[in-house]
Amino acid sequence: MLRGFKDVPRVVWILAAGVFVNAVVGFTFVFVFVYLVGPRGLGAAQAGLAVGVGGVGLVAGNFTGGWYGDRFGHRRVLLTAAAFGGLALACLPFLPTPLLCVLLPAVQYASGVIRAANSALVAVTVPEGARRQAYAVVRCASNGGFTLGPPLGALVAAGLSYDWLFVADGVGTLVLAVWTARIVPARGAAHTPAAAPDGGLGRGVTAELRARPALLVLLAAILVVDVVYRQQYSTLPIFLADHGFDIRVFGLVIALNGGVVLLLELPAAVALRERPPLAVVGTGLLLVGAAHAALIAGAGIASAAVMMVLLSLGEILYKTTATAYVADQAPAHAIGRFQSLYAGVSVSGVVLAAPLGGALYAAAPGLLWPLCAALAAGAGVAVLWTSRRAPRPGRWGTGTPGAVGGEGAGVASATGGAGAGVASATRGEGAEAASATRGAGAGAASATRGATVT
Repeated sequence: MLRGFKDVPRVVWILAAGVFVNAVVGFTFVFVFVYLVGPRGLGAAQAGLAVGVGGVGLVAGNFTGGWYGDRFGHRRVLLTAAAFGGLALACLPFLPTPLLCVLLPAVQYASGVIRAANSALVAVTVPEGARRQAYAVVRCASNGGFTLGPPLGALVAAGLSYDWLFVADGVGTLVLAVWTARIVPARGAAHTPAAAPDGGLGRGVTAELRARPALLVLLAAILVVDVVYRQQYSTLPIFLADHGFDIRVFGLVIALNGGVVLLLELPAAVALRERPPLAVVGTGLLLVGAAHAALIAGAGIASAAVMMVLLSLGEILYKTTATAYVADQAPAHAIGRFQSLYAGVSVSGVVLAAPLGGALYAAAPGLLWPLCAALAAGAGVAVLWTSRRAPRPGRWGTGTPGAVGGEGAGVASATGGAGAGVASATRGEGAEAASATRGAGAGAASATRGATVT
């Protein structure tokens, strides 16, 4: 299998170890809802509102981080966001509750900026044809770290206090910022956007997107499917509880997701690297639809397990492949902005999934899973149809690796960022899961984080 990763720079593997370690200590937002309700004494509604606003900050950071990077340099943006996020996290437990709730969205915003900057750095460094594998390596390391993080965080919270969770997460983020500053050479980071072939800055992003209709279809499909995908962190635990299963069953189902992804993500990236990307993404979205269809007949241990296995397989197919496809389609002067668009769309469910799914489940619980299945399947069909009609790669133009202001000058330029962004994003990917287990606060808490990982 490793032969399939020969084009992934060695430093990606080295820094993936740093991503893993940082993800292990990135457990703060798994426990933020219960922290606000418990030690801070907020009501469930107040805590849910604070967590939900934080989710808005995360999405906003994803949408804007790449725009900053195209203008000021992705390395500089990543370091600034990581330094601010680390300091703010370490200070949160010492702030009065009102100020903590105000600062929380800013911390989430910084996390979103880091995620977008990371994706752009990987895109400009890893050559087309190896990006799927590179994103898979970093995502796998990040998911592995997050698998260990929540149990460790629970031990710290129980044995010491919740305050130590914030301090450890903040210090870890600061250390990672320092590590990134040492690994990513300043001379490889541009301060201005790359020039387009015509000598100017090229067409605006809107015009570039209109020239890539397949990409527009993909973004719309990901927006829909992310709302469906994140029902596992909001309405799924409620659905299982309503059918007589306690929270341990939900925990085991979520653990199954992590296990399948860790086991199969890297082999899948190698096996499918030559397959047309839109076809792979479309198939993954169909699997997400099939996963939710497995719950239509009702809840049970077997149906929940089948649902999670299918969902995990779909995630493996569509997430990494879609990220790499967007990078391949981006013009050199707008790689950051393209990555920001995808990053923001791919975590939109952090804000939308819980309120939309919760409202539908409260009004007509029997319609939730059929509608989820139909929406995901429809998105998959749209992407597959687009794949059959799309021109050969290159007709619409793809980004030239390393063209953005010289940021690809060294391999380390990209993957220093890879370390910071994915770890912060992925600890977010699962954070709402643990918060969702807290009963009344499940829906609101699921809005805390998104990377999930990239």
